[in-house]
Amino acid sequence: MHDSSTGSENQPSRRLWDARLQQDIEEIQSRVRAMGEQVERALKTSLEAVLERSRPKAYSVIVRDQRIDRLEKEIDHLCLEFLVRQQPAGRHLRFAYATIKINAELERIGDYAESIARQVLKVADQAELPAPEKFREIGQVAISMLRSALDAFLQQDAERARRTMIIEDHVDRLRSELNAVLLGAEREGRLPLPALTPMLTIARRYERVSDQAKNICEETLYLCTGEYWKHQGPGGVVRILFVDADHGVRSRMAAAIGRNLETEGLQFLSAGLQPRPLAEPWLSWMDARGMAEAGCPPRSATELLQQETIAVVVALEPAARTVFPTPPTPTVAMEWTVPDPERLLGQGLPPEAAAEQLFQTLRLQVQDLAQALAGD
Repeated sequence: MHDSSTGSENQPSRRLWDARLQQDIEEIQSRVRAMGEQVERALKTSLEAVLERSRPKAYSVIVRDQRIDRLEKEIDHLCLEFLVRQQPAGRHLRFAYATIKINAELERIGDYAESIARQVLKVADQAELPAPEKFREIGQVAISMLRSALDAFLQQDAERARRTMIIEDHVDRLRSELNAVLLGAEREGRLPLPALTPMLTIARRYERVSDQAKNICEETLYLCTGEYWKHQGPGGVVRILFVDADHGVRSRMAAAIGRNLETEGLQFLSAGLQPRPLAEPWLSWMDARGMAEAGCPPRSATELLQQETIAVVVALEPAARTVFPTPPTPTVAMEWTVPDPERLLGQGLPPEAAAEQLFQTLRLQVQDLAQALAGD
């Protein structure tokens, strides 16, 4: 006679285990939701601080950043406990992994909000904010994208994650437009030079918020589908290609800045549409600063893209967009707003000052890109 008591006895244990599993998942989701609300609040307050040049609001973002840091540690601890206690597999294991990654993304966005607040302190005495409507738009779009990305994760909604990812391109365009306005305002004397870098940094931070929101969407897709892809070439090397019209000072300087960062796993390259040797005075300026990229032979962007696995292509002027790979493609393409060095000279700026302005603009953007790629 067959004894079925063992199976019956196991059923309550199984139900208890399932209930505890769901309870742990809901607790983690609750903490992630709370952290997302704190981060969104910080971003909203930082945007208000920008538009009003408000020191009190900037300070409130800075002093509250520790709350976000504490939540990050709590969520990490919960996820580790979940892994040890439940020993999950399949979708539940992907949930724990994706949550740990998204937790780090949210903490980083909190850091961006704090950075925006610190930039506000540098320009709080500025009488007028150039293009306030553009600052408002890029901030609101980035915040809305973050909220949608987090909702997609909490609801495990792959389709919403896919729709949300597309918004990143819109934020990139807004940042390019805002950069152009700020650089024009500085050239026309409506924006003091010391205020230019903080303003550019604020715009860049909102763009980075959208980048991190896209990362959250990618983790959500991994959770929902089990498919995960990273922009890596052979040997785990991530190659970044900077392109301008003639393989000139913009592309070479950007690659040199990237190489000087010495970020493990990242390789920075430069090329042009119609490449030629680097001309004076840029050659002398780069040589004097030990930038070996100045003397490298001219390289064709088209040929380089055919020969190497490139993860990211950065166009440093509108014409360079012609080398962007045709979608669908794993290569990420983006355009940066960078001053035209020859135009700077034509406006009477000395070569040394023109090169320095170009360097400072590129340095900030290259550092942010390297940080994002290293973080991934």
